[in-house]
Amino acid sequence: MSKQTNNESGIVLVNKPRGLSSFSVVNIVKRVLGVKKAGHLGTLDMEAEGLLPITLNSATKLFDLFLNKDKTYTTKIKFGEKSDTFDLEGNIEKVDNKIITKEMLQKVLPSFIGEINQMPPNFSAKKINGVRAYELALKGEDFKLTPKKIKINDIKLIRQLDENFFELEINCSAGTYIRAIARDLAEVFSTYAVCYDIIRSKCGVFSINNAFTLENIKEGNFDIISPDTLFNFSKLYLDKILSEKLLNGAQIKVNQKDGDYRLYDEKFLGVGNVKNNILKLIIRLN
Repeated sequence: MSKQTNNESGIVLVNKPRGLSSFSVVNIVKRVLGVKKAGHLGTLDMEAEGLLPITLNSATKLFDLFLNKDKTYTTKIKFGEKSDTFDLEGNIEKVDNKIITKEMLQKVLPSFIGEINQMPPNFSAKKINGVRAYELALKGEDFKLTPKKIKINDIKLIRQLDENFFELEINCSAGTYIRAIARDLAEVFSTYAVCYDIIRSKCGVFSINNAFTLENIKEGNFDIISPDTLFNFSKLYLDKILSEKLLNGAQIKVNQKDGDYRLYDEKFLGVGNVKNNILKLIIRLN
């Protein structure tokens, strides 16, 4: 591991701590590494923690490609308690005496698998006429959110921690609110629920097992994932003249089979597509 130069592009996997926004974490990494541009591949709530892939320099162009990849979370849910935010960022407003058993929970979990229309929490980053929903909620203003189609690929009970207290693992599509799953599970049992923690362990091909803390990054102990390793396409090498033409927007003639390719001259240029021996650049990453 070594500290990168400020013009290097790639992805750093960060283990985001609880209590910091994703935006704040990106800014910390950007400042520490001295890069011109940085972004992330999927927001985590303030009270959520875990895997946050951060893109550096030209790798920020991977946003659209990787943002919609499936995610995996673990969460601890306490039934019988109500918070306005559905997590511990809000205040516990109500408590009831309903007991949810392990057997009851295991019985209903399969019904949540598949595509569902999920209503986002009021305390979310969804925009209403250009304003974040959580900003309106904090002001006590009335507003309406609309359901969004999401997909839960798998949801399983890991263990029971205590009475009414369970740990779940959820694999789902991008844009899924784990807090909303807790809310909807509780509604099945006519009770409330609060997420005591939310940890993202996977984001597309990336795993928290390869992530670094902010302290690691400040000390220079981290790895940068090169963008070309994220694609399984064959490599196609171009001379300097052809690569310059391609990077300037031209389509060039090549003797290659139709398909997608990783493009190189002296360095990785990006991803291109060949059709009828004509190569065009799809994603520029140099």
